[in-house]
Amino acid sequence: MKHVRKGDQVVIISGKDKGRQGTVLKVMTDDRVLVESINMVKKHTKPNPMQGIEGGIVDKEMPLHVSNVMLFNPVINKGDRVGFKTLEDGRKVRYFKSNGEVVDV
Repeated sequence: MKHVRKGDQVVIISGKDKGRQGTVLKVMTDDRVLVESINMVKKHTKPNPMQGIEGGIVDKEMPLHVSNVMLFNPVINKGDRVGFKTLEDGRKVRYFKSNGEVVDV
């Protein structure tokens, strides 16, 4: 179980987008995450009339390493570390280390 999942609100803790926050779009198998409108790069594309692709410069998101993001805690309004614990009914859930509040409901 990873500390970040698809749909989570995260804060970037290092790099050129440090301090910005966004939603996780995709979690990849090589410990990388794709965050909405974070780590944008300019991609030069060639036109391909057979597939209907126009040429030009396109902005696209590139993945970040999972160690560079931190889950956003709305109670303290900052990024927070995440731990794992097992509840009485046997479910394994994530919780915030600062206040012990469970992330997964």
